Amino acid sequence: MPNNKPGSRLIKAAGGVAWRPGPDGEPEILLVHRKKYDDWSLPKGKAEPGEPLPVTAVREVLEEGGARLALGRRLASVRYNVGGRPKRVHYWAASVLSVDAHAVPNSEVDEVDWLPAARAVDKVSYAHDHGVLADFAARPAQTVPLILLRHSKAVAKSGWKHADAARPLDDSGRSDAKALVDLLACFAPSPRLISSTAVRCTDTLRPLSEATGEQVRVEQSLYLHGQSSQASAADSATEITALVREVIASGEPTVICAHRENLPDLQEAALAALAGHSGTGAPGDAVGELPNEWDETLPTSGFWVLNVAPLPAPPAPEPDLDVPGAPEPPASAPVPGRRWWQRLLARARHAAPARPAGDLAGGGVVRADATSGNADGSETDEGDVTGNEPSGGDRDYASTAGPVGVLISADRYDLLEP
Repeated sequence: MPNNKPGSRLIKAAGGVAWRPGPDGEPEILLVHRKKYDDWSLPKGKAEPGEPLPVTAVREVLEEGGARLALGRRLASVRYNVGGRPKRVHYWAASVLSVDAHAVPNSEVDEVDWLPAARAVDKVSYAHDHGVLADFAARPAQTVPLILLRHSKAVAKSGWKHADAARPLDDSGRSDAKALVDLLACFAPSPRLISSTAVRCTDTLRPLSEATGEQVRVEQSLYLHGQSSQASAADSATEITALVREVIASGEPTVICAHRENLPDLQEAALAALAGHSGTGAPGDAVGELPNEWDETLPTSGFWVLNVAPLPAPPAPEPDLDVPGAPEPPASAPVPGRRWWQRLLARARHAAPARPAGDLAGGGVVRADATSGNADGSETDEGDVTGNEPSGGDRDYASTAGPVGVLISADRYDLLEP
């Protein structure tokens, strides 16, 4: 957990690149004006002791700018010094669910503005925001989370004399299941809930079900010991593949709770149903890179958030010029110059220092960490926006063998680390 007690040196903070569709469909991002520093920045703030950073991001954006969020993928973080102490601000792409128009002015912010991307770039007060803007703009903004969750800690097998399927959570597991409610709600405030039939899995989702009103759908194929033969185990793998494809094709935020032993099967099924990642064997076409931790075992209550965008719409058919009366194709338009975010991305790639290996956590996203602070100790921020990935229409993805979505990022979380 983040630790901002006086004895800890690093100050941890979090915020969001809060965006909503503008009148023309292009994203607008939320900037806040802080009267103390007379600057324009993205909303953010320090983590409370013991508070997971995604919860900090959602809370701070609501408090400062009045926007309720659903977090998407992790973005570049920013480092600088405040009062002689290092500070790191973690950012997420975040779609706006609603806005409280009465939240501003408040004790920190006296004005907000919603601006298209290019204007937001010009308005932010700090040049090092550009690395985060470039990171955001490099991938689609609109994504849907598929969350693959390992159940919370259960009673030890050695101390349980009844059926394995009935083995419950222990005291710490029940506490963690309650703690997961606020953390998972940061990514999906009211997700579909799917679970193994094992009590330890359904009980992990029970507090979230009670908080959201969503019923838990149980799937026998997700239970480890539900297969009595090799053939039935193969059937279970087929059912898991079909389940994951159905979930992704639905386009609805979903949490699937399963076991340490079969979470790799769920991960493999997700990769098989998604295009655009480095696991396809065609890294040159990858949109989202699989992080170094992808093959590591999750701890109890740990989870992956796979941020998925819809497949692009198929191109319009070419006109048949041999048909009498067919219109002449329009003259070729001049190739436009690179968009502002493409220029920023190129600049960030050229200027970014080498990353330490540990900074690959959170989906392998390119990070541009600013290491210098302001002389007056004021905080810095980042902003970004990108166009939405076009919809794939009404195609029946679940019944085909091809991809049903595009993987934009895979981000790992647990209750011990942000």
